[in-house]
Amino acid sequence: MAKKTTLTTELKQEQRLSTILQRELGRVLEKNANEMLDEVKRELDENPALDQKNAEEDLNTTTEDGRRSETSEQLQRNDYGDEDDVMPTQRYRAGNRSADDMSYVPEVVNEITLAEYLLQQVAERDLSDHDREIAKNIIGNLDNNGYLQRSTRAIADDITFNESIETETYQVEHVLDIVRQFDPPGIAAKDLRECLILQLKDKPGTDAELARRILSDYFDDFTHKRFDTICSQLKIDKTTLDRIINREIRTLNPKPGSAYTGGPTEEHTNQITPDFTVEVNGDSLSLSLNNNIPELCITESYERSVKEFQNNPPVTRERKDNRQIVMKAYNRTQNYIRVLKMRQETLFKCMNAIIHRQKEYFFTGDLADLRPMTLQNIATDIGMDVSVISRATTNKYVDTQWGIKPLKFFFSEGIDGISTREIKDALKQIVDSEDKLHPYSDNTLCELLNKQGYNIARRTIGKYRESQGIPKASLRKIVN
Repeated sequence: MAKKTTLTTELKQEQRLSTILQRELGRVLEKNANEMLDEVKRELDENPALDQKNAEEDLNTTTEDGRRSETSEQLQRNDYGDEDDVMPTQRYRAGNRSADDMSYVPEVVNEITLAEYLLQQVAERDLSDHDREIAKNIIGNLDNNGYLQRSTRAIADDITFNESIETETYQVEHVLDIVRQFDPPGIAAKDLRECLILQLKDKPGTDAELARRILSDYFDDFTHKRFDTICSQLKIDKTTLDRIINREIRTLNPKPGSAYTGGPTEEHTNQITPDFTVEVNGDSLSLSLNNNIPELCITESYERSVKEFQNNPPVTRERKDNRQIVMKAYNRTQNYIRVLKMRQETLFKCMNAIIHRQKEYFFTGDLADLRPMTLQNIATDIGMDVSVISRATTNKYVDTQWGIKPLKFFFSEGIDGISTREIKDALKQIVDSEDKLHPYSDNTLCELLNKQGYNIARRTIGKYRESQGIPKASLRKIVN
């Protein structure tokens, strides 16, 4: 019996974001609270179709104690046609909070971050839109010390698949060379050796040239203090070598980015405006999105104009042109309002997921309670792309009872269920407390960490040490 082939059709409604909205969402997600507020202020000044619902209130209006209340309706996604389309979590809470809770608005402090400083330099360069996108991705993959944490091939894949912009590895390498010309010197290096060489790249003089040769050709001999070998190969005496090491190499900065970001420590927390606040209420946690962004709307004049064009379609060329201008501004403004609301929702979902995975840390503040967690974990938890999570956590901070922490602080790989951040912190404490006249070798550091219960191999010590910008023992040694 012949099989019967039938063709059926199914009407299915899906909520998808256009490419333009996706890019706009990605752009605003990269901004922190202060940057976003500045942009909204500019948009209100420059866009005649945009208004705020409570126009009599200034953007920075707060209550007497410096706090600002916010209703759940201000944070809802109003641009979906059905209430069922709105996501269930609307109050932006991670725990139990009363309806009259206020959101903390910390004092704004104008301290530039490493990413902001580098992006300013990107803006000053005559680059194509594609190269600018590559530069942003490179900068987004720098750690607190300014080291590049991702390969050029991986960055090219990220842009190709996440941004839908076809990108080859050689294109990323070309832009990487440009970024490495930025200030501070040594930025975007892959390791300590490359970082030091970059700082000497354009320095004139014979000693600087010899220093470059030592680092590029005899780095292993240098780190192991095989100075006789270096002198023999370069045909210089010990006095010349000592001068080069002390005046050229030891004056270089192994952590070129730390002066701007300050790292995930608390020494710069008073200079940061947090985007979130997490509070402990008994055995529960509450999350607030510190939001100064007003509730926006389309101006009444534009609303009336659109209705007028709908009720009375234009006939003359002039009125058709006017309708095109009005509708373009109307749609652009409508999309802008929608993207801002989606930004708020995405940020909250992302932070809420982080709290869920790192709940113990928020109660104790103990690094040992930080669990291994990756961007992919959060992406899976909230059903979003990794690139979205990367943008939502970049240059964002959360105010906890243990201090203000960058969101990147909560992410790390793991070894035997232990966060690598905990291991790195233990490593740093050992190095900080060592005798600088007799610093610990990597073998000794490995033994000391093993005694503390961290099952880690010696070769991994070198990797963790370099990722924190900690030189080898020979370079940490202080000679009397």
